[in-house]
Amino acid sequence: MKMTSKQLRQNWISFYESKGHKNIGAVSLIGDGSTGVMFNVAGMQPLMPYLLGKPHPQGKRLCNIQGCVRTVDIDSVGDASHFTFFEMMGNWSLGDYFKKEKTAWTFELLTNVFKLDKNKLCSTVFEGNSSAPRDEETANLLKNLGIKPEHIFYLPKSDNWWELEGTVGTPCGPDNEWFYPLNADNPNPVFPDDYVEIGNDVYMQYKKTESGYEPLDGKNVDTGFGFDRMLLFLNGLHDGYKTDIFMPVIEELEELSGKTYDNGGEDQKAMRIIADHTRTAVMLIGDSQGILPSNTGAGYILRRLMRRAIRYCKQLQIESSAMLAAARIFIEDIYGAAYPLLIEKESYILEEIKKEADRFEATLAQGIKEFEKCVQSIERKNEFMSKSNSGYIKETVVGGKQAFRLYDTYGFPLELTEELAAERGLTVDKEGFNAAFKEHQEKSRVLAAGQFKGGLESHSQAATNYHTATHLLNAALKIVCSPDINQKGSNITEERLRFDFNFSRKLTDEEVKEVERLVNEQIKLNVPVVLKEMTLEEAREQNFVGVFSDKYGEKVKTYSIGEFSKEICGGPHAATTGELGTFKISKQENVSAGIKRIKAVLTK
Repeated sequence: MKMTSKQLRQNWISFYESKGHKNIGAVSLIGDGSTGVMFNVAGMQPLMPYLLGKPHPQGKRLCNIQGCVRTVDIDSVGDASHFTFFEMMGNWSLGDYFKKEKTAWTFELLTNVFKLDKNKLCSTVFEGNSSAPRDEETANLLKNLGIKPEHIFYLPKSDNWWELEGTVGTPCGPDNEWFYPLNADNPNPVFPDDYVEIGNDVYMQYKKTESGYEPLDGKNVDTGFGFDRMLLFLNGLHDGYKTDIFMPVIEELEELSGKTYDNGGEDQKAMRIIADHTRTAVMLIGDSQGILPSNTGAGYILRRLMRRAIRYCKQLQIESSAMLAAARIFIEDIYGAAYPLLIEKESYILEEIKKEADRFEATLAQGIKEFEKCVQSIERKNEFMSKSNSGYIKETVVGGKQAFRLYDTYGFPLELTEELAAERGLTVDKEGFNAAFKEHQEKSRVLAAGQFKGGLESHSQAATNYHTATHLLNAALKIVCSPDINQKGSNITEERLRFDFNFSRKLTDEEVKEVERLVNEQIKLNVPVVLKEMTLEEAREQNFVGVFSDKYGEKVKTYSIGEFSKEICGGPHAATTGELGTFKISKQENVSAGIKRIKAVLTK
C-alpha cells in the first residue's frame, strides 16, 4: 500500500483515537535529565514516570508520534538506513487494557489500515526462563487472530523481554515483536533472514525484585513502531532517503550540484548526510527547549552535525547555503503541520543555521590546509625514515596537539579531524588531544581568574575601581540588551577592564551610548557600594546575581549599588561609585560563538 508521510501520521493517530486514546503530542527532544541521556532516544522515554506509576493527566490510554535523536551512529549516516533524527509511533495503556486488546489492535492496524499481508506477518514472543513463564497467552492470541503458528517464534530474554537494567521495584515484562519481509514481493520469505522488525508491544506485567519477578497489580502496555521504517515498507522502498520525507531535499541537492543521487557513490553519501544532519539541526534548534551550536554538551553534538553537513556540501561543490534550502523544505513542506513551532521559529532557525555556516566557512578552507600540512609532514617523515631504515614502521597517527589546534583555531570538532584522517588511512591521537584540551582549560581558568579574585591582576585602587565598574557594566547590559546576559569572564588591570558576556551579536552604536550613559549616571550619583554577608539562599531571594554558585560556601559576600546592581562577589570594591571617574567603552570583540567582549576605560 502506497502511503505518504502525512497519511501515515494521520492514520496512526486517528486509529488509536478511535480506540479511546488521547493524542498527547510530542515533547522536547532535549532530555530532562531524569534518565541520564542528552536527548530523548525512544518514544517511551518521556512516559517513564507514568509507566512507573504516576497518574497521567490525560488518562490511561495515550498515543503520539515522538521525535528522537540518537548520535551513537553519526559515522554510519550516509548509508540507506541510518538517521540521527527519527520518529517513533507509540501508544500506551497505563493499567487499563492488556494483551487481548493490544494484539487485536496491532493486527487490525497492520492488516486493515496498512494493508500488510497477514500470511507474511511473523511475530516473536518470550520463550520463558526460571524467573518468568513462557508467554503462551500472547502466542495463542496471535494464532486466534490469523497469524500462522509456524510464523510465531519463541525467543529468549535477550530478544523478547524489557526491563530497566540495574533497578529493583520497577515494572518489566515480555514483549511481542512484529516482523515483515524486507521485500514484500518475495513469495516465500524465510524468517529471520528475509524479515525486518517493524515494531513491538511491551507487556509490563511483572515487578522486578531482588530475587526475580512478581506479578503486578496494574499492568501497562508500551507500543513502539518506527515511523521512518514503516513508511519505507508501506511504499515498497529499500532506501530510507527515497521516501517523501527526504526526496524533495534530495532533488534540491541534485539541482544545486548537477549530480544524480541514484548514481550512488560518494555523491549519494554526501546528499544523505546533508539531508539527515540538516533535518536534525532544524529539529534541535526549533525544539521547545531549542539549543544552539556550542563547544559543550548537546550544543557540541549540534555543531558537529552542522559542520559535517557543511563539509559534504563542499564535496558536492555547492555552497553551505544549500542547508538553508533544505531546512526551508523540512520546515514548510515536510514537518510544519506536525510541528507548528517550526513554522513559528522558521526565521530564527534559518538565521542560526546561516550563522554557524558562516562561522565555519570562514575557517574551513584554512583548517583543511592545516590538516593537509599535518598529513604531508607524516608522509615526508615516512619517506625519509623508510629510505634510511628498512625496518621502519610507517607513522599513521595525526598528533593530539595538531588535532587540538584544528579544534581551537579552526573550529574542527575532533570527530571531523578523525573522519578526515580515516579518509587518508590515518588515525588521531585522542589521548594527546584530551591532554592538550585539559592544558588549555587550565590556562584559560588561570587567565580568567587573573590569578586574583574577581579577575584583578592587582588590588590597587585603580584595579579596584575597574572591578566596581564591571558590576555597573553588567547591570547596564542587562537593561539595554537582554536580562539573560551574564558575565562569562573578566580581566582587570590598572589601565582597563575586559568583560566577557553571553550575547549573539555586537552592540549597536546606540546601545553602546546607552550603556555608557547608564553607567556614568550611577557614577555621578555617587552611590555607596554596600557589602553584606548572607546565605546563598538569602542572596537568591533578594535577587542578587552570581555566575559561579557551585564555588560558594555557606555564607557569601554580596555587593549592592543601590537597586541598580546586586551581585554575589568576593570583592574588592570602591567605597562609592563617585570614585570611578568617567566610563568609556573602547572596544568590542567576538570571543567565540555567542560570547562577546567589551573593553572599557575610566578617566578622571
